[in-house]
Amino acid sequence: MATTSDIRKGLCIEFSNDIYKVIEFLHVKPGKGPAFVRTKLKSVTSGKVLDNTFSAGHKIEEVKVITRKYQYLYDDENGFHFMNNDDFSQLYIGKEMIDNAQFMKAGEEVMIILKESDESPLSAELPPSVILEVVEADPGVKGNTATNALKNAIVETGARVNVPLFIEPGDKIKVSTEDGSYQERVK
Repeated sequence: MATTSDIRKGLCIEFSNDIYKVIEFLHVKPGKGPAFVRTKLKSVTSGKVLDNTFSAGHKIEEVKVITRKYQYLYDDENGFHFMNNDDFSQLYIGKEMIDNAQFMKAGEEVMIILKESDESPLSAELPPSVILEVVEADPGVKGNTATNALKNAIVETGARVNVPLFIEPGDKIKVSTEDGSYQERVK
């Protein structure tokens, strides 16, 4: 049994008859009244996000998890297929369990969080950034740009990314998997 002082980003807890992952948290100690922890929780089964406030010292039920590296193989209409690099076993994960899946390409390594008791998949975490090739880019108009001007580009996975005007089809770019933003051009 854990308490609110053990809450951290990525912690899986049992709450309201479901398993939730802590996305954000903030310990608040007001000048008047007791301390509390404000959290943003994401259901690992349905993907629903909810805000919840725990009073200081509140007991929470922590779910024991295992994290393993898997290689992304392919997707179908229902979800994604991964392979364990150690024993070559395959694992299927539903589309609602992965955030920003449009940035995954075949062969990419992904960290999958499994429930320790029965090894059922809870969620998958992409690396912080991925390197993707630009397949198509809008023509950029150079000139009257006083600030950083951006244009639309489509990368090899089919995702749309806003990139600077100098990016052309065939360029490799580094993209943040958290928010889908352009980070830099890669040589």
